[in-house]
Amino acid sequence: MKSFIYGTLVVWALMAGVCAAAPEPAIVPGRMDWTVDVTYEHPQQIMLRSGGRGKARRFWYTIITLTNKTGNDVDFYPNCDLMTDTFHVIPAGRNTPTGVFKGIKRRYQRKYPFLEPLDKAGNMMLEGEDNAKDIAIIWPDFDAQVKNITLFITGLSNETAAIDHPVAKDAAGKPVKVYLRKTLELSYSLSGDPALRSYARLAYKGKRWIMR
Repeated sequence: MKSFIYGTLVVWALMAGVCAAAPEPAIVPGRMDWTVDVTYEHPQQIMLRSGGRGKARRFWYTIITLTNKTGNDVDFYPNCDLMTDTFHVIPAGRNTPTGVFKGIKRRYQRKYPFLEPLDKAGNMMLEGEDNAKDIAIIWPDFDAQVKNITLFITGLSNETAAIDHPVAKDAAGKPVKVYLRKTLELSYSLSGDPALRSYARLAYKGKRWIMR
């Protein structure tokens, strides 16, 4: 047990070192850098019962609206992770049946009639407000003891940076490069009785752009 705890602390210390050394997004973007406009719904829960009689499963989702006002069509390769304060990182869409998106689409049919799931959103964003995308991002439920979650959404910008890994070396003994992308970070706290998951209260803590 001691070795496990020590190993966990080492891993997180290294991650903290990488984050501490990471550059922040540029205040003034480079000539070729772009970032699309983004608005978002705060995360909500939805339940899915498989086969009519199966045990209902809980999922969390957010809806983002992306508008490309950069003046050009841009490539779009999103990646979305949910990180908990219990050291779990959950990629969007993991173990998510198609029925979950269908339930979300029904729920928001009037507000977002052209809602798309993340994996069907394509790899190109056309310029202009008429080409805005409404995208559902979905995660399976996480540990009921979680008190804080953070969403990391990349693919909204082409700004990148490279830093030296604090430990890893290449064959020549030089630090391995770690490549980072401009990422939208959304933070929330979660409160309520873990046994009454449906009544969990989510409080918005804020957003920021980071390099991750």
